Amino acid sequence: MKTPNIKCKIEIFCSINPSENSEKIKKAISNVFPYTTIKSEIFSIVAQSKDLNSLEKIYETIHSHQSQNIYRRNLEKNLKGDSTWFYLNKQAAFVEKIVICDESDESPLGPIKVILTSPNIDEIIDWIIFEY
Repeated sequence: MKTPNIKCKIEIFCSINPSENSEKIKKAISNVFPYTTIKSEIFSIVAQSKDLNSLEKIYETIHSHQSQNIYRRNLEKNLKGDSTWFYLNKQAAFVEKIVICDESDESPLGPIKVILTSPNIDEIIDWIIFEY
């Protein structure tokens, strides 16, 4: 995987349900997104990164499972200005699996929401989808 040098902000949000352990949610996020700074808030976990390498596991999953069309559809559908987003299944992330959700209710305990923001967002989408 060759990571381009494109300025980008990656934000990850995940709600904490009363029945959930916040440490397990942090683990789920760190399993999928290395190189992020993770903070606990009262009812949520927020993680951030400015390093596209934080998306390396997403990139590898897309290309090893040939799921480019699913990610492209989600990234383009949610594109607004210089930002786009997608959902991941929280339970799958806890066991180091990456499963994209079209809708938030596809993840029973709520999804992990990933927001990508960049003045070159189209280049980032192309990098994620196409192998370089």
